[in-house]
Amino acid sequence: MDETTNKLVTVLDTAFIHEIQIAKTLLSKKNIPSYIFNENMSNIIGTAISEGYMLKVNSADEKKARKLLIVLTEDEN
Repeated sequence: MDETTNKLVTVLDTAFIHEIQIAKTLLSKKNIPSYIFNENMSNIIGTAISEGYMLKVNSADEKKARKLLIVLTEDEN
């Protein structure tokens, strides 16, 4: 097995937890496991200085995940 398939890569980085939850649901419907990072940071350090949330997937799923999530990021550009 290629060692890169075990790496987690960030496919979405945002200040809004609802965008992360929507993306996670979308990926889940396509059987792509994803993991939320920094989800509880606002509880620890406060929302005023939280740097945002990250959604990560296995590197083997990165291309497929990014293709699915393009819909969420189109409105930002």
